[in-house]
Amino acid sequence: MYNLFLLHFFSLAVLEGIAVGFNPDYKVLGSTYPWIARKVLTDSSPQLRSSLENLLYKDGVFDIDRLESLLTESLRAKTDKTLVKQPSEGADSKIVMKEILSFTLTEKGGFVRKIIIQEFAKGLDALGLATLETAAARVPFSTFFFPSLMTEEDIVNLRTFQRLMLLLSGTRRKEDFNTGNTKASPDQNQILYTEELSLVLNQFDSIQDILPVLSVIPELPSESQQQLLQLPANLVRQLISRAAARTVRRVFL
Repeated sequence: MYNLFLLHFFSLAVLEGIAVGFNPDYKVLGSTYPWIARKVLTDSSPQLRSSLENLLYKDGVFDIDRLESLLTESLRAKTDKTLVKQPSEGADSKIVMKEILSFTLTEKGGFVRKIIIQEFAKGLDALGLATLETAAARVPFSTFFFPSLMTEEDIVNLRTFQRLMLLLSGTRRKEDFNTGNTKASPDQNQILYTEELSLVLNQFDSIQDILPVLSVIPELPSESQQQLLQLPANLVRQLISRAAARTVRRVFL
């Protein structure tokens, strides 16, 4: 039995087929995609949440591109309307950032917020490992005595962390990632870790780029501000859980 969302989608597809017969340039699905994206992100039905999770985790790996596309499209109408009312230099990224934060910090955005916190924790964990690895590499002959802490999964998590920072700050991606095979010699891996770490630490060109993030917080709804206060505790719990799991793996595996 089809759920209500799929019935809506099938109805739109039929309408588009009929409309295109009269006007080839008429696109129903294109104009309704923001609604579809928002429905996918906010619907609380188990079937649709399972579909969203499968969509975002292709082969068990988080796909930041898909989340970015869904969030951007779901908020497009509100963002465009606000930009028309408040056209100014730098307003684009600030408005996008405000809309994304407002959505993810509401009850409807709870499922997406849970995913973002989980991936953020993975990224911070990988950032800590990369920092430790880079510091240890400065010690002579350290590679002969200490095994690498970073894994290919950690590299992916570090790249995802950078993309999440860009997404939540309303900034477009500035750098292309090296998505090739990360299997290399210890020296080559160390260069890779250093480059990835440098990209994350230099995410913002200057302190002025961070200020809009802080300025948006007072403008958020009270519900969103309350959820924001709970984020650090949730993030710490995720980090502790990951650190404990990694310790168990290294000791017993």
